[in-house]
Amino acid sequence: MKHLTIIVPEGENNLESIVGPYNIFTRANEYWEGSGQQSLFEIELAGVSEEVEFYGDLFTVKPQTDISAISKTDLIIIPSLNHNYQEAVKENEGLTDWIKKQYKAGAEVASICTGAFLLASSGLLDGKNCSTHWSVADNFRSMFPKVDLQTDKLITDEHGIYTNGGAYSFLNLVIYLIEKYYGRQTAIYCSKVFQVEMDRESQSSFIIFKGQKMHEDEIVKEVQDYIERNVHEKISVKQLASQFAVSRRQFDRRFIKATGNTPFEYLQRVKIEAAKKLLETSRKTVTEAMYEVGYSDASAFRKVFKEITSLSPVEYRNRYNKDAVVL
Repeated sequence: MKHLTIIVPEGENNLESIVGPYNIFTRANEYWEGSGQQSLFEIELAGVSEEVEFYGDLFTVKPQTDISAISKTDLIIIPSLNHNYQEAVKENEGLTDWIKKQYKAGAEVASICTGAFLLASSGLLDGKNCSTHWSVADNFRSMFPKVDLQTDKLITDEHGIYTNGGAYSFLNLVIYLIEKYYGRQTAIYCSKVFQVEMDRESQSSFIIFKGQKMHEDEIVKEVQDYIERNVHEKISVKQLASQFAVSRRQFDRRFIKATGNTPFEYLQRVKIEAAKKLLETSRKTVTEAMYEVGYSDASAFRKVFKEITSLSPVEYRNRYNKDAVVL
């Protein structure tokens, strides 16, 4: 039998991302037993304290064992750290060292949402792809520049390390792991029991683009503000570089260094974010929204919109605006 360790970190964390994996893996074990097979995993909650409090002492989790008592495990799940990830990284150095040691001994590791901060602090994500909640992407990149953050991806899977996007998308990661270990049929069963959509690959449609402004380049900040104030205009990168008296080559280089996007990519994301809000909150048609954010080529608009959100403009509007006009 394999061993699954669900970590209970110190500090204020996310209870759902501990209970959820525990429930789904327990149900997968029961499904196997019902079909005449032995349970695949022994599941244990482990930490370094006898109990950890959640939500202002409203709930308490009592780990079943101390991590020091687990000499070998096969799969480790790190839950979300909510928004206390910076403090949690400091509080859980012992857990981080143990995770790193277990990975080097052959264990696989999965992080949920902001649990990626704890995993990244171990150094195991350096040079690898990673996902986390889109709202903390700038902080993550600042803290862990050696990690290739892919916020559009719902799940990453690389060298026995799994990460996932934000909030309740951890359910998709757990179903993904169930399929990896138990097989497709068990994953389908669990997805039906817990009503989790299978095979989701992107969290793009959930991302709210707020601009990457956690940098010190004042010229780039001025350009960002200008783009956001003039989202309805047709703006070229050449025009922007000239307007702010920066050579085109240097302009691109500074923008990428400051934001992680080229000026053209940033311009696109701002415009598409504005279009999304129009499609969510107004009765404007897709064509009207397109013109309002400075696009005149419908084909180009649809292509960029889908690249950024993973949905077509019509699909996006139909999903988020129940009063949308039918074209």
